[in-house]
Amino acid sequence: MKSDAALRLGARIRTLRRRHQLTQVRLAEKLGISASYLNLIEHGRRTMSAELLLRLAQHFRLELKELAGEDEEHTVADLLEAFGDPIFESYALTSADVRVLATQAPGAARALLGLYESYRATRESARSLAERVAEGGELAGVGDFRLPGEEVSDLVQRHMNYFPDLEEAGERLWRDARLPGDDLFTALAKHLRDAHGAAVKIEMVQAMGGAVRRWDPERRELRLSEVLRRGSRNFQLAHQIGLLSQSATFERISVDSGIANVESKALARVALANYFAAAVLMPYEPFVKAAREERYDIELLGHRFRTRFEQVCHRLTTLRRPGAEGVPFHLVRADVAGNISKRFSGSGIRIARFSGACPRWTLHAAFLTPGMFRVQTSQMPDGTTFFCFARTIRKDGGGYHSLHAMQAIEMGCPVEFARELVYSDGVDLENPAAAKPVGVTCRLCERSDCEQRVFPPLQASMKVDENVRGVSFYAPVRK
Repeated sequence: MKSDAALRLGARIRTLRRRHQLTQVRLAEKLGISASYLNLIEHGRRTMSAELLLRLAQHFRLELKELAGEDEEHTVADLLEAFGDPIFESYALTSADVRVLATQAPGAARALLGLYESYRATRESARSLAERVAEGGELAGVGDFRLPGEEVSDLVQRHMNYFPDLEEAGERLWRDARLPGDDLFTALAKHLRDAHGAAVKIEMVQAMGGAVRRWDPERRELRLSEVLRRGSRNFQLAHQIGLLSQSATFERISVDSGIANVESKALARVALANYFAAAVLMPYEPFVKAAREERYDIELLGHRFRTRFEQVCHRLTTLRRPGAEGVPFHLVRADVAGNISKRFSGSGIRIARFSGACPRWTLHAAFLTPGMFRVQTSQMPDGTTFFCFARTIRKDGGGYHSLHAMQAIEMGCPVEFARELVYSDGVDLENPAAAKPVGVTCRLCERSDCEQRVFPPLQASMKVDENVRGVSFYAPVRK
């Protein structure tokens, strides 16, 4: 008899096999079973032994939890958010319908998500075209709305922002280059020269044309802007070493993740080179030890490892080495308009992908007190609770007339880990009433009494009474 668990696992195995362009015969050979037995597994008619599951995970370079359905949950959440678009209102889809689609036909579910992303891109293209026509502007380039950032975010999320090959490469660089702890810049510049025949120059702002790093492959010369502080110079040096030494690893990770778009591949290389640079400047074992001892004090860790606030935040999300894990964090970065430019969930919290984020997140409150930490215990509609903290960051070119951009970063973890963080001191974590009700987006949130709601919930039709007005147009009013 088919069980739901066996059907789900069989569907995932079938999807993995097809993604890697393997026949049932070929995969069965690699697993040491018959093709007919694999066929029964894929159709949910046979269960898999622990040994066979391990072999399968090793072959596809997966963790067992990925076979257990974490990807499916992400797909379900993405589908629910996509179906929250008003264009689907007339179809009366339920969460059960969505889960059946993600479970029984994961390939079709991802295809539907891809189609919806293409629809959104086309819609944005049409809006931009209309605006340019109305303003009498040039039309060149309109319509090219590929979203490489989304592809790279998916890559990072799929690997849970942990790339062991790059961790090992960073540790290997420390050994091979015999890096000292007190003068990384000189040691990294020497390694760049000795291993890659490249020179390093510090240039004035005017000569850099607004860039902070420029690599000339023909002259084998790396130019860094004078506005970069010591830690940032080290980071850019390590980043360049990563681009030159880890090209094959970057390519393999991109291909394995299904990235084919040229722009997406380029952005993936940048993201992975940043990961490598962080692994060099904040080596795993010393960094996770310091993070635990200092209770994840981001500013203190930045001083100790000579890295910027945002770099430390990113590094904290990568601490997933088996047996030496750190606190599971999520990270969101947004601008003052609420546009999310970076997102990663290692905590399990759902982050908006296709629509505006919930305004009750502490991420948005950080803009009210620039430079100060905002802390909050956040409770999702399903009852899961997270401890979150946020702070603004500034990016500028180093001079009076340079552009000063302000963004905010929120980090958070499941509330049971909160006491490990210095930011939880003085917070009443045991009192459920102290948690602030938050959601993912208005369309997915069931909280009808939210004074900041701007759209009706997906689960309920909009009812308008022209004679009654509450604090929110969509919130019910007591009779």
